[in-house]
Parts: sequence; C-alpha cells; structure tokens
Amino acid sequence: MKFKFEKLIIWQMTMDYGEIIHKMASAFPKEELFNLSSQIRRAVDSIALNISEGSIGQTNLEFKRFMGFSIRSLAEVVTCLHKAKRREYISEEEFLIHYEYAFNLMNMMVAFQKKIQ
Repeated sequence: MKFKFEKLIIWQMTMDYGEIIHKMASAFPKEELFNLSSQIRRAVDSIALNISEGSIGQTNLEFKRFMGFSIRSLAEVVTCLHKAKRREYISEEEFLIHYEYAFNLMNMMVAFQKKIQ
C-alpha cells in the first residue's frame, strides 16, 4: 500500500461496507434504480472517497473537513437503510446488521476525526 489512506482501518471498512451496500441495493425493485438504489450507492461510495481525498490535503484542518463529509455521507446511508426497511426492500434482520455496522463505523470515524490535530 502506497497511499496513507489505504492503511486507515476506517477507509478499509468503508470500502468493504460500500460493496456490501451495493450488493444489497441490487435487490431493490427496478423502480428504485434511479432513486433509492442510486442514492444509497452514491452515499456509501462517498464515505471512502472523502476519506481518501481528505487524507492527501494540504492541512489537517482540511482532512477534518473531509472526514465531516464522510460522516455526513454515512448518516445518509443510515437514512436510506430506514427508507429501505419502511418500503420492505430489506428485512428487519438485514436492516439491523447494516445499521450496527454503520453505528460502529460512525463511532470510529468520529473518534478518528477528533484525533486529527
């Protein structure tokens, strides 16, 4: 690994989460292709993208700002999960699995953002 963001556990976890959510959204109804499916996929991809983009910024303040964008994108994913559950595209069990992962990831990301000096 040559880029410093590739060593970050949170980046690695968001990369994994992105693939999991992408696969989940593939099972949504066709009518959601350009709506909820697209929204949750873009939001989950944005998490890792912002971490990597912020990590190569000029200042730690800039990195903190991009971490904030990542945290907001994760919150968007959680809201999309709620929408998917309410529309019965995912089961309660599936929702809880993805929700718990997001919750743990959010805590790690917030702690990491606070440590950036």
